[in-house]
Amino acid sequence: MTTRQTEADEGRDAGRDDGRGTPVGRRIVLGMLGLGALGVAAAPPLQRGLEAFLGAAADKDPTGLTELLPNGGGFRYYSVAASVPHKSPSSYRLRIDGLVERPVTHTLAALRAFPQTRLVRDVQCVTGWRVPRTPFEGVRLGRLLDAAGVRPEARAVRFTCFDGTYSESLTLEQARRKDVLVALRMQDAPLGHTHGGPVRLYAAPMYFYKSAKWLSGITLTDEVVPGYWERRGYDVDAWVGRSNGRDDEPTV
Repeated sequence: MTTRQTEADEGRDAGRDDGRGTPVGRRIVLGMLGLGALGVAAAPPLQRGLEAFLGAAADKDPTGLTELLPNGGGFRYYSVAASVPHKSPSSYRLRIDGLVERPVTHTLAALRAFPQTRLVRDVQCVTGWRVPRTPFEGVRLGRLLDAAGVRPEARAVRFTCFDGTYSESLTLEQARRKDVLVALRMQDAPLGHTHGGPVRLYAAPMYFYKSAKWLSGITLTDEVVPGYWERRGYDVDAWVGRSNGRDDEPTV
């Protein structure tokens, strides 16, 4: 086998979809770095397109290099799963079960029919980046819990995601706060896949890892079940500026 044949075969192997996504090549990463820098000064429509592009690339990048890319929106794209399926508005479902009187599965249309709450707060990641004055809109989590009928022995809420890997938790008291949403919109637009859509959790006063993306399940439990990152050393109570050894300003 010649050297040229070997290189060609390796190129084909790198391009195969083995369920983990296709690795991002060096030239593509360098190109995206240039696009990311351009995006800092880009007009809003171009910026939205850039964010969608970077998010799609990150979703197919097992190396994690795309998490380092700059963009004018300020967000970084994290996923703990090799790939995340897309859910359309018609196929999306949110299951509420566990210690409730009336287990229920909501469609996206059903969630939109609830009264909507809009919050505009800073977003703070525990890794250090911050995006100021970001609008989120959706249903107060407490409203959904009341509709399902929380049983007296319930003490906490566990969240699962349709990436098949991520999970999070809140105490019942935290879950009933007025600034904790099941979010359907972000930045005054429907929540896209890159940012955890069609539906994600949004816990405004907490570090962003608590705001689980791609939300698929809400389960009432009798105790807090540590989430994905809590099992890896992050604080279960993730108040901005008062946890994880950080002193960031609260998200207001």
